[in-house]
Amino acid sequence: MPLARSLSVTSLSGLEEWDEEFDLEDAVLFEIAWEVANKVGGIYTVLQTKARLTAEEWGENYFLVGPYVESNVRTQVELIEPTNPALKRTIDKMNSSGCKVYFGRWLIEGSPYVILIDVAFTAWSLDSWKSELWDLCDIGVPWFDREANDAVLFGFLTAWLLGEVTQSEQPSHIVAHFHEWLAGLGLVLCRHRQLSIATIFTTHATLLGRYLCAGNVDFYNKLAEFNVDKEAGDRQIYHRYCLERAAAHCAHVFTTVSQITAIEAEFLLKRKPDIVTPNGLNVKKFSAVHEFQNLHAQSKNRIQEFVRGHFYGHLDFNLDKCLFLFIAGRYEFSNKGADIFLEALARLNYLLRVNHSDVTVIAFFIMPARTNNFNVETLKGQAVRKQLWDTAQTVKERFGKKLYESLLVGQLPDVSKIMDKEDFTLMKRAIFATQRQCQPPVCTHNMLEDSNDPILTSVRRIGLFNSSADRVKIIFHPEFLSSTSPLLPMDYEEFVRGCHLGVFPSYYEPWGYTPAECTVMGIPSISTNLSGFGCFMEEHIADPSAYGIYILDRRYRGVDESCNQLTSFLFQFCKQSRRQRIIQRNRTERLSDLLDWKYLGRYYISARHMALAKAFPDTYTYELQEPTSTSGFRYPRPASVPPSPSLSRHSSPHHSEAEDNDEEERYDEDLEAEKDRVNIRQPYTLPFKNNKCSS
Repeated sequence: MPLARSLSVTSLSGLEEWDEEFDLEDAVLFEIAWEVANKVGGIYTVLQTKARLTAEEWGENYFLVGPYVESNVRTQVELIEPTNPALKRTIDKMNSSGCKVYFGRWLIEGSPYVILIDVAFTAWSLDSWKSELWDLCDIGVPWFDREANDAVLFGFLTAWLLGEVTQSEQPSHIVAHFHEWLAGLGLVLCRHRQLSIATIFTTHATLLGRYLCAGNVDFYNKLAEFNVDKEAGDRQIYHRYCLERAAAHCAHVFTTVSQITAIEAEFLLKRKPDIVTPNGLNVKKFSAVHEFQNLHAQSKNRIQEFVRGHFYGHLDFNLDKCLFLFIAGRYEFSNKGADIFLEALARLNYLLRVNHSDVTVIAFFIMPARTNNFNVETLKGQAVRKQLWDTAQTVKERFGKKLYESLLVGQLPDVSKIMDKEDFTLMKRAIFATQRQCQPPVCTHNMLEDSNDPILTSVRRIGLFNSSADRVKIIFHPEFLSSTSPLLPMDYEEFVRGCHLGVFPSYYEPWGYTPAECTVMGIPSISTNLSGFGCFMEEHIADPSAYGIYILDRRYRGVDESCNQLTSFLFQFCKQSRRQRIIQRNRTERLSDLLDWKYLGRYYISARHMALAKAFPDTYTYELQEPTSTSGFRYPRPASVPPSPSLSRHSSPHHSEAEDNDEEERYDEDLEAEKDRVNIRQPYTLPFKNNKCSS
């Protein structure tokens, strides 16, 4: 589903249409990944959101190749007969040879064709294919590594499929784009068999990099020192590492998703990427002015309802002065920065208390972990909240009826008589029901390994137990959000819109879709200079914090220094007025065009054209040009400063308490956006010149 943004802010008119000169009529694109119609991680989002743009470029000659997973196919894929005659012959031939290959349309935006291969059906070939892999590449795959076994099956079947296509009566110029090591073996086999195919390999995160960072090593400062073979062997992933490295070296074009991952790949995979292909999003534009601000208010109200129930009996803080922070993603405690976030929250709590701040911070941790059920106390809180609401509605109806009857006879009501003893009894019982002896729970579920859970262990260490004295409260929701949940019935997108700040102080984050999604929805976020997203924003924005993109330095600072910087970011954010936050959200949302596939898709286009030129030099040429020092474009610092201006006025209907004192200064969002647009440099024209050779 495309994320939505507003037309109330000026789009990047500076983003020129990239002049496309390649003739793709006789070319076919196959994009191969384990996450085609099979959600496992972030690569699924890349493929799903990019599909529409790629389908528009390649038309009927674009095919995604992935594994057949029946449960996913039932809900995501419409199975049909192959439309391409050569492809139909190929699939029929493979099916008659003991395979199960399916063809259909993936029911997402763009409706691309998909070819799904049932790897389990050909498991009988696993041993012979493993033997062949050893003979060809000296890579041995252990029997107990199921994921690697799937990669072997998928790789040989993909190479089989592409080999049959190249032998068709009307061979085309074929581009095969492989994502991640799980699909990489197919690329290696294509090159070994000398198939007439232009190949691309994209690593979204290196295997060894993820493992090393999880092991608490000084990763980025020691990149040049690692003995990669030994490190991979010590972690029992040497065979996986070999598959990944072989794919990177065999590909005509090697790409990765960010500059920080490009440095990592150069040291760990021993090949410098040819081009960086950042991840984008589909950005849907609203026509209503400030619509995304209204959506924020609606979603925030729903989160407030949950908070009212969760903190029943201890709701001694003002919800109108309550800020919602969140961190979300895979439960990688150190890699995702949950450790430094918790420490910063403890320090923030101290600062808010000693400064006698009336702001309350509620930090949500949305990270799936092993649980056995909802926490009973948490469910009870939502039930108590609903009971209080029902009681209030009952008393209101009685009060309204008596008031109406009194006014009908022309009398002002006697307030002392308009509510009887039964009404007071109902209200007293409701108040007594809100009394609780324990503190509001930190975790919303019953954890299977409560004593060893990293987040709960850290919470016990820093002592943030949601007590009344604390200005920072913590809610750990160890499950992905769902609109069908009886506890917090909200989808992830809706939840993000209702929060005030996303906090993602990751140590290892090749790209970072979570802060990117925040940006598109107009929600400020904290990222790091070790994440692909953070580096991308630093490259494009002169003053990121002015646009609600706070970049935490985790590359050149120690942990304690980084934690102090994060605490400072959080404390400064807490001191903003409501108007300042609204202005900042407008600025954040203005960056959406930077993350739209309409802009970022050109990097993938460049990679494909580069591969065609390398594989078919007699047909295509692609001349490399050195980029100029002014390549790229950067957003300037906004005209109104400081980053969270106190002397400005927004055009939104929402106002803070202090606004009435600032009548002389006005904030015109359209004028502000126009100033930014005029000062934006021309976009990054890719440092390549391409054309089709004359034949």
